[in-house]
Amino acid sequence: MVRPKKHLGQHFLHDENIAGKILAAVPAEPRLVLEIGPGTGVLSKYLLEDSSHDAYYLEVDRESAEYLRRKYPAITARLIQADFLDYPLANFPGPGRSDEPMTILGNFPYNISSQILFKALEHRNRVKVVVGMFQKEVAERLAEGPGSRTYGILSVILQAFYDIEYLMTVSPGVFNPPPNVKSAVIRLTRNSRQSLDCDEAFFVKVVKTAFNQRRKTLHNALKPLTLLINDEASLPFLTTRAEQLSVDDFVLLTREIQQRQTT
Repeated sequence: MVRPKKHLGQHFLHDENIAGKILAAVPAEPRLVLEIGPGTGVLSKYLLEDSSHDAYYLEVDRESAEYLRRKYPAITARLIQADFLDYPLANFPGPGRSDEPMTILGNFPYNISSQILFKALEHRNRVKVVVGMFQKEVAERLAEGPGSRTYGILSVILQAFYDIEYLMTVSPGVFNPPPNVKSAVIRLTRNSRQSLDCDEAFFVKVVKTAFNQRRKTLHNALKPLTLLINDEASLPFLTTRAEQLSVDDFVLLTREIQQRQTT
């Protein structure tokens, strides 16, 4: 049986040991699981054998979808041929189940991995867990906390609503074809924060503006937002850089900027 070719920047996982470890990182709840980009089915076959999860499989590539149907006939009824970024997740997996909590799983194509996470964030009231393979550099950036040089925009925005764990580093040799970079598996788990104590769209704007000039102090980096604050005593972290601030700090900063813009 001819395997599908690499597509959309995806490198197919073929190591059974790594596949087992990834599946072990998927919690028992939520029971509903959506695997994105199953490719050759190295993760899918374990899900098919696991009755504790109600799994579905979303594959955009026609060649891969046909391969999966031939090799794993049981997958056919649960295989969705679509692009995850365009797929109406609010209706998944069907009528009457649009509010059901879910886990997203996958060996994600690296060139759209951040977009996948932002879509999960958009549906955060449903997407309780994400377990996925990412480029190592991206995984480190997502999981790091304040004070790290890799802590950045993605870290803050996603950590506002998810706890992120770096689970393991994965070598290029476990993929076909091998990528030119190392990879890593991370797990995102929805935290208890229901909403931000500030305007969320403006929060994102503040975070992006702060990190766009991360070598500058926040007092200088945030000048494009007309932050005219000279009383650093009230906001002492203005004399520091963006990478030093926690999510809560950015929430506070966002509120302060908005208040000063409206007065």
